[in-house]
Formats: sequence, structure tokens, C-alpha cells
Amino acid sequence: MEHMTGDGDAAPTHDAQRMELSKTFKPSWIWAVALGSAVGWGAFVLPTDWMSTAGPLGAILGFGIGGALMLIIAVSYGTLIRTFPVSGGEFAYALSAFGRNHAVLCGWFLTLGYICIVALNASALALLARYVLPDIAEQGRLYEVAGWDVYLGEVLIATLALLIFAYLNIRGTTLSGRLQLVFCVVMLVGVASMLVGVLLHPDGQLGDIQPMFPDDKSAWAAILAIVAIAPWAYVGFDNVPQAAEEFAFSPRKAFRLIVAAITVAAMVYAAMILVTAGATSWTALVAEDPRWGTGDAVSDLFGDVGTTLLAISVSMGICTGLNGFYLAASRLLFAMGRGQMIPSVFARLHPVNRTPYIGIAFVCGVCLVAPWFGREALLWVVDMSAVGVTIAYTYTCLVALRLSVRPDAVLGPDAPQQQLETVRSRTSARTQIVGLLGVLTGLAFLALLLVPASPAALSQESLTALAVWVVLGLVIYLLRRKENAKLSDERLSYLVLGRD
Repeated sequence: MEHMTGDGDAAPTHDAQRMELSKTFKPSWIWAVALGSAVGWGAFVLPTDWMSTAGPLGAILGFGIGGALMLIIAVSYGTLIRTFPVSGGEFAYALSAFGRNHAVLCGWFLTLGYICIVALNASALALLARYVLPDIAEQGRLYEVAGWDVYLGEVLIATLALLIFAYLNIRGTTLSGRLQLVFCVVMLVGVASMLVGVLLHPDGQLGDIQPMFPDDKSAWAAILAIVAIAPWAYVGFDNVPQAAEEFAFSPRKAFRLIVAAITVAAMVYAAMILVTAGATSWTALVAEDPRWGTGDAVSDLFGDVGTTLLAISVSMGICTGLNGFYLAASRLLFAMGRGQMIPSVFARLHPVNRTPYIGIAFVCGVCLVAPWFGREALLWVVDMSAVGVTIAYTYTCLVALRLSVRPDAVLGPDAPQQQLETVRSRTSARTQIVGLLGVLTGLAFLALLLVPASPAALSQESLTALAVWVVLGLVIYLLRRKENAKLSDERLSYLVLGRD
């Protein structure tokens, strides 16, 4: 084993095959990873779509309720981060409680979700360029995919963004962590400035937003439609456990950081809905079916100054998403490679920077293909990736529930008695109820995505993409089954969870 010290130097111990990441992440960086990944580009690009679905108040209430449900799930994350401070997050948790098959299932779907979100953030940057710099982004029309014109200019913009953030992540966690915090602070200052501007502007309508809900559906149906997308809207707080092995602080702090991130994310979503609805008549804006409704609303009220401020804010949101999900995806691949669930090359660390560079390069390589397919086709894949993220949420809550009921079944039969007693001392009927509520919440979200009658049911294209991903995962699993069978459960537990 090769333990990595905080300064990146390797200290050899009894086994040269297990690599561990350096402990360099500060609490503020982890908070920024959770917040920036959860907010991303959607808060700035999609308020018009959300108001079309639920109206301003319906959208705000939907995100508030969705955030509260995420907090229930976050309790399980806080418990398991403290118990298993290792890379891999949900993959490692599923392995500890349910074995390798469940771990592979969870890790495979979560990998899909993370990679899709990296690709979508890169395409969002190209979409922003279409609005702000159309002369550059809309150069060299190539073809049309699902009604979306693909331009060489936007492909190059997305490609450049993917390459830059891959490089930054390979360079090390100190650089990416500091940048993440800066991006988040700039984004929050921009959001606050726009909200105050709409409130104080003489032509602002923040004090008289009407109607609060759409006329064609009930208030509850409108709110539920927004609640259903909460796993997608807040995905990113679950990046925190992926970096747990790299905490330069006690894992006990992780839950508070997650709660703070989800709370601020809900406020950002609400603020940008209010900015869009308060800058102009939201019903008229929705009727126009604009390319970027929030951009049009802010531009009409504030002119070029507002457009620039909004562009900076959404750029920061996109950058935090790219950075955060590069980190999460590469750490998940690192953990799966370390456990030999996928080729062990993914467990290699950069010889100088001590980062999982193979995983970072893999994510970059896969995502570089995405811009060539157009944004509409990419959205089909991203929509179905919400299923993968929700599966990971549900597994986490199941593991936390099992830990509270049978700690020996999760920690292992050889777990130190002191550790078992510590877990039992933290367990109460309340923790078990919260774990059960988290499981039910995850299953409810899955039902909203997969039941055809649901207001948030996946499209046929997304279901087809999901089926392809499931088949691909099954093929890879069968091809590696004999190889994985050679690895004992004790050895696998050691490689993934660090159990001696």
C-alpha cells in the first residue's frame, strides 16, 4: 500500500497496489464544490421553462420543497462520509452493505450521470456564446441534429472548455479548489446584484408578479412538476463524498457543508426566478418562446450592463459545474479502478501532481464527442442520467438505514468493537426514520421519472438512451466477471474501503 501524505509525498507501507489521494481540500473549497455543482448553468438558463411549467411561485415552492427533500437524503450522506471517508462515495457505500454487484450497478449509473453533466455544462457555455457572441459561435454551420443546428464555432468553444478544465484538474486539487471558491463567490455576487437591481429599478415588476401559477394546471400539479426535477437540480452536493479521502479536515464537518450548499442553491434558484419574472411580464416572455428568456428579460431592463453581469454569473455557474463534476467523475473512476471493477489503470496517480489523471482524461475524451451531436440530442442522454443519480441517492439512504439497524452488516464482522459501539451510540429511532424517509424519497423520485403518467416522465428518446446504457453496462460486467471473481471479498474491501 502507498499512503499519500498531505504534501503529496508517498510513504510506502505494506502493500504497493493501493493508492491513496492527498489530503488537500479545505472546508470552503468543499462547500464551493457542492454549491457550484448543484447550481451550474440551469439557474440562469432555465427560469423561463420552469415558469412555463409552474409559474413563478410554483417554481420557487417546487425548488424549496425539492431542496428540503434533498436535505433528508443529505443526512444519510453525512453519516456515511463520516463512517467511510474514502473516494468512491455511493459506490463504496453500496459495496460495504450489499456487495460488489450492487456496487457495480450504483457506480455504473453514477458515472453516466457525472459524465453527462460535464458534457452538458460544456454545451451550455457554447449556448451562452451563441447569445453573447453569435458572430463567433455561429460560424461554420455543419449539420442539423434533432432540429438543432450544429456550428463549428460552438463545437470549438465547448471543446476548449473541456480541455482547459481537464488540465486544471490534472494540475492538482489546490488549484481547482481555489478556483472553485472564486467562481462561486463571483456567481453569488452577480445573482445578488441582479436581484437588488430588479427590486430597485423603477420599471421592475418584482412587487407585482402576476399570475403566480399557470392558468392551465392546478397549483399542486405545477409544484410537483418542479419537485420531480430536484435530483437533477441539486445534483452536485453528492460530489462531496467523492472527495472525502482528500479532506484536510474532519469528515464530521461534511454534513454541515452539504446543508449550507443545498440551502444557498435553493436561494439562488429562487433569486433567478424572481429576477426573470420581475424584469418583465413572465407570461409574455413565455409566449415568445425565446432562445434565452432570462437573458432577454435582463437585457430589456438593464441593457448591456445587465447582459454582461448575467453572462459573467452564468459563466461562473458553468465553470463550477465543469470543475466540480470533473472532480467527482474522476474520483469515482479512481475508486472503481482501485477496486478493479473497471481496468485498474484508472487507479493510477499523476507522477507529479498526484491526481487521478487517467479518469480525468477519460471523462474529457468521452465528453469531447458530445458537442458534435447538438444540444437537443445531448439533453435526451442527460435527462435519463437523472435516473442514475437517483439510484445513487437511494443506495446511500439504504446503506445508512442498514448501518443504523445492523452496523456489523455494513462495517464488517471484523470491525473493531469500539467502532461498532460508536455507531450504535449515534443511532436512534429518529436516525432510522430519516434513513427510511430518504429511501422512500429516492424511490418516489424514480417513480416520477419512470412512470409514464408522471408529469416528469422521461421521453421515449431518453428511455431508449437509458436502455442502451444498461445493455452496455451489462456487457462490460459480463466481460469482466471472471476477472473480478478472482478478487476475494476481503481484498476488494481493503482496496475500496481501506479495511485491513
